[in-house]
Amino acid sequence: MYRERYTQGKLDYSTPADIMTAMIKTERNLDDYEKVIVSISGGADSDIVLDMIERVGHEGQAEYVWFDTGMEYQATKDHLVFLEEKYGIKIKRLPAIVPAPLGCKTFGVPFISKEVSERINNLQRHNFDWKDAPFEVLVEKYPRCKAALRWWCNEKGDKSGFNVKNIKWLKEFLMAHPPTFSVSPNCCNGAKKNVVKRYIKEEMKEHSVLEVTGLRRAEGGQRATTYSSCFSEKSEKREAHFRPIFYLTDAVKAEYEQLFDIKHSACYETYGLKRTGCACCPFGSRWEEELRAAEQHEPKLHKAAWGVFGDSYEYHRKFRDFKDCMNHKQTSLF
Repeated sequence: MYRERYTQGKLDYSTPADIMTAMIKTERNLDDYEKVIVSISGGADSDIVLDMIERVGHEGQAEYVWFDTGMEYQATKDHLVFLEEKYGIKIKRLPAIVPAPLGCKTFGVPFISKEVSERINNLQRHNFDWKDAPFEVLVEKYPRCKAALRWWCNEKGDKSGFNVKNIKWLKEFLMAHPPTFSVSPNCCNGAKKNVVKRYIKEEMKEHSVLEVTGLRRAEGGQRATTYSSCFSEKSEKREAHFRPIFYLTDAVKAEYEQLFDIKHSACYETYGLKRTGCACCPFGSRWEEELRAAEQHEPKLHKAAWGVFGDSYEYHRKFRDFKDCMNHKQTSLF
């Protein structure tokens, strides 16, 4: 029954089972909610989600939205126009409540990861002296900073991923070179997270809402490990989150792209980037690559990125040199 409905493109009985399963789940879940809000980032995974929804036939109930963080590639903006023309759709552009540049100026800049930035921010707000001491000693001096102190003192157990020791030499680096600027993960909130929450909350006043994103388990990272399945429900069926391509591996994703001739933005096709998001964000593992690409293809963005994230870039490079030095000293002892 379902196979007969997927008439566009090359979908037939030779279609990989994982792709067919994802399409079947997508069609079923779209039918269960009055309003379907699809987050379009302009990235590769987002492209596949959009194509999949259009291919199964959503009968116009899906609303496509793009959240402008204030640090976006022009290539991404151009790609949104391409997608609108290709599928005959409209993608609603939603501005940030607090754009990323203003968020960094107000709260602080990202460094390494959201978890690390949150802990450093917490310690900074309590005027931490970046000294090593047992938890029992430090908690007396900083009684309202327990969570960050547990991170700093590695109190969460050897198997926990939320200890400072899980990033080799970070504690030693912070003691030797305490940050002289504010570190914070909060730029993400005003730039995107709070925008999404506010938009969905408004829609829930009149509709049951299904939020659709392109999150995949195979991409790894904290976002992917937050979920154990492709679907999660909230608010007594008034709100749910669906991830259509959650189970697609990189290999199956590549099959989908080839099967349906998916074209990605110039960030991928020309700049050579592997992933996109808030442009040149220090949280990304390839921010150096993004900086080089921006310098070559979007020099204005490159200048803006240094203006917004420059302290973090320089501090991260200093940490990298520190790690190399410490690893060399450690190796020379053997």
